[in-house]
Amino acid sequence: MLNLLGMPPVASTHGAEIDNLIVLVHWLMLVLFVGWGAFFVYVLARFRKGANPRADYTGAKGKFAKSIEIAVVVVEAVLLLFYAIPAWATRVSQFPSASDNSVVQVRVIAEQFAWNIHYAGPDGKFGRTDGKLVSSDNPIGLDKKDPDAKDDITEINQLTLPVNRPILVHLTSKDVIHSFGLYEMRVKQDAIPGLDIPVWFIPNVTTDEMRAQLNKPDFNYEITCSQLCGLGHFRMRGFVNILTDAAYQKFMADEAKDQHPAAAAPGAN
Repeated sequence: MLNLLGMPPVASTHGAEIDNLIVLVHWLMLVLFVGWGAFFVYVLARFRKGANPRADYTGAKGKFAKSIEIAVVVVEAVLLLFYAIPAWATRVSQFPSASDNSVVQVRVIAEQFAWNIHYAGPDGKFGRTDGKLVSSDNPIGLDKKDPDAKDDITEINQLTLPVNRPILVHLTSKDVIHSFGLYEMRVKQDAIPGLDIPVWFIPNVTTDEMRAQLNKPDFNYEITCSQLCGLGHFRMRGFVNILTDAAYQKFMADEAKDQHPAAAAPGAN
């Protein structure tokens, strides 16, 4: 069914539950489409002018249509109460704690038309940011004098994460409303100026594994903006690289050396 819907392959632990709900909703929509289409054709034939030369002001009566409408309401209530709400409640109740060392936290700051990525670094603390410090060389306004910012790592349009670990993304925007979409992860959340909006997921398929699964050596997970945000909306495209935990640790160490060479130098405090 998912192939018929054109859905991308799932790459997160909660994705299968989302897909199951999508399939059920589409089955309901298919039944409604076929059912009401058939009913429309029946009405055209049953109440054609040739069969009803004179108007009947009493109108047709019957319990069938009402029964169908009640059945549709019941099915929709079941989907809402037993699938949609429990899925939402699970996501809310199992929200990862920021104090959990296994949780990878990252800030994503949207702007026209790019995704700014901010990692806390080895100390696990995000440095202070200030809009007055924003510049072409410092797009998130990171206060380099803040002690917590001494090992922070920043990237543009490149989000690197480890597999099989909870990912807690803090979303915000510098200008207008954007929408952070990771289709394979079944994640979509608005990024709104002035708000810190958390969203979490657990990726369970690395980029290399997905390339092998799809037989596409050049495949990359993408960050899409799902909210029209200006004339350059079409080019607001980022990439996500899901690595093994060892490869992720190496990535972070390499980036720390590249972005903070003085701190990584021998004898540095």
